[in-house]
Amino acid sequence: MDPEIISEEPISMFEVKKRLESIKKSSGELNFRAQKTLDYLNQNTIIKEKKKVEEVYKKVEGLEIPRLKDSHIIKIVDTMPQSVEELKGILSAYTVSVTNENLKKIIGVLDDYV
Repeated sequence: MDPEIISEEPISMFEVKKRLESIKKSSGELNFRAQKTLDYLNQNTIIKEKKKVEEVYKKVEGLEIPRLKDSHIIKIVDTMPQSVEELKGILSAYTVSVTNENLKKIIGVLDDYV
């Protein structure tokens, strides 16, 4: 029997890290892939506080940029691009077009947290 996906929602790298740490704490150890993932997240998670992750997310979401979905915002918060060019590169992985004006607004919000 194949597993059935009931719902799907994007989560930040910070949240994945916290969930893996919780699993490790409760079971004592992680399997090889989970441990490698946790090691990666420990080295590459830019924002280290849940409150800040939520704050940045809400501010970017509050810009109400057309066609920008939760998964896009999560990716932006995870990577914290510092220029419009970096942001364009990140969003190029998705089929979403955002105006230069809106890209500058996003970078303006992120500049407050870098």
